[in-house]
Amino acid sequence: MMTREELEKREEQILASYAMKSGETRGRKYEEEPPRFRTHYQRDRDRIIHSTAFRRLEYKTQVFVNHEGDYYRTRLTHTIEVQQVARTIARALRLNEDLTEAISLAHDIGHTPFGHAGEEMLHELMKDDGGFEHNLQGLRVVDVLEEKYPDFPGLNLTYETREGIIKHKTSYDAPSPPPEFDPSLSPTLEAQVVNIADEIAYNSHDLDDGLKAGYLTLEQLDEVPLWREIFEKIKIKDKEKRIYATVRMLISMQIEDVIRATEERIRKLGIESVEDVRHAPVLVGFSEEMEEKNKKLKEFLMKNLYRHYKVLKMQEKAKRYIKALFDVYLSEPRQLPEQFQKRIGKDGKKRVICDYIAGMTDRFAQEEYARLFLPYEKM
Repeated sequence: MMTREELEKREEQILASYAMKSGETRGRKYEEEPPRFRTHYQRDRDRIIHSTAFRRLEYKTQVFVNHEGDYYRTRLTHTIEVQQVARTIARALRLNEDLTEAISLAHDIGHTPFGHAGEEMLHELMKDDGGFEHNLQGLRVVDVLEEKYPDFPGLNLTYETREGIIKHKTSYDAPSPPPEFDPSLSPTLEAQVVNIADEIAYNSHDLDDGLKAGYLTLEQLDEVPLWREIFEKIKIKDKEKRIYATVRMLISMQIEDVIRATEERIRKLGIESVEDVRHAPVLVGFSEEMEEKNKKLKEFLMKNLYRHYKVLKMQEKAKRYIKALFDVYLSEPRQLPEQFQKRIGKDGKKRVICDYIAGMTDRFAQEEYARLFLPYEKM
């Protein structure tokens, strides 16, 4: 029988000295009986998986809105891909896979419907009331908005998982952590692994989705050195299989580069403990050569996919949905579900409306718009 104590001993034996051990967690906001047959981070992971906000990721936009087709990535499938990439890197570096997995699964849990377009509109609508940022919202979801347990609000996750959520940082995320999470300190290596895994996953798979949708062409991709370098090496006649093989090798190359480059930084800086990690610059990342190649890939995606006229049309449409919903609830908050109305006195009308809309899926937001604005739609 493998108890929590035995699992913690195994971590001490197997993991690197600079890995975050579950037995050394700073703990939870509210005291609980420790799990018997799981580590603290395994409990975090399981609570995230069983949360309402996690399930809703299935119908939230990555790049393509849910109704555009069932092939394209959603926030949920993206999250699972980030988890897979992050665990591979964490295992190779002898980090804590359970903590890495928990942060991976929660890293997008605060996202709005309709992707970054929804986030931008909510931030604009809330600009005089604290704004909106999806990492801060993710922390709010796990700390306050999930209501499953009788003894505490939220999911009562460990400090390290919560820190990984609030300090999730990529090219498109630059949160300002609250004082509880000292902004001057780097997060754990496990959190840093999730940050880079997120970039690897969305860059590679957005290419795949863009090609499948016809928004990108192989001729355009010829201008991306990293893609061209791999694509030319693969001698497969079937075009779709050649594309798939290229995407797969693209992911593998980036993962291997991160592992090598990170190990080199850890060695050069003499990192031996979690405390060393916290006082060092970011350690997990690409080599300089891969960073430059990756930069060109991201620039290509920004120009040719994220600013594609069809994507922009859907984003602008999404913003109109969000604004219309926000305005109608603001004019008459009694249209909100009862559990949200009860929170207005404590959190304020705008923040409660923001919470409600941020938690919607694409599909629910569209249906709610129809119920509120189309006269013959069923309520």
